[in-house]
Amino acid sequence: MSTSFSVLLAFLALLACHGHEAAVLERSIFLKESIRLLGEILSTQVSCDKANVTNVFAGNETSTDMELLCKASTVVFESLSCHKPLKGIYLNLLHIVTKSTSLKAPCPVAAGNTTSLQEFLRGLHRTLQRVAKENL
Repeated sequence: MSTSFSVLLAFLALLACHGHEAAVLERSIFLKESIRLLGEILSTQVSCDKANVTNVFAGNETSTDMELLCKASTVVFESLSCHKPLKGIYLNLLHIVTKSTSLKAPCPVAAGNTTSLQEFLRGLHRTLQRVAKENL
């Protein structure tokens, strides 16, 4: 194997590793920003906090984290008219899901168990914290 080919191969391997690290770092930034935004949203009271939304976190033990976040993005999208700051959460979830998997957010959500918007946002906050911790 020629020296130039070996150098090229090593360079390509480094680029591939750097790309993965950059993607993980980028995802980490979006996760942390979403956690911060949710903390702010959860600390304020709005009239639609008690509105019913689909509880994508109930009974989804077989779903992956990205599937849950994809479904959560749909619920957040449907709630945008209630909380303007949810737009940032929605955009962050779209970015996290589309960059991490082959899923195309927003994902379809079957009608089923419901919960209040406030409880849904708490569940999303916990899920994002867990995903962020696992990605460290």
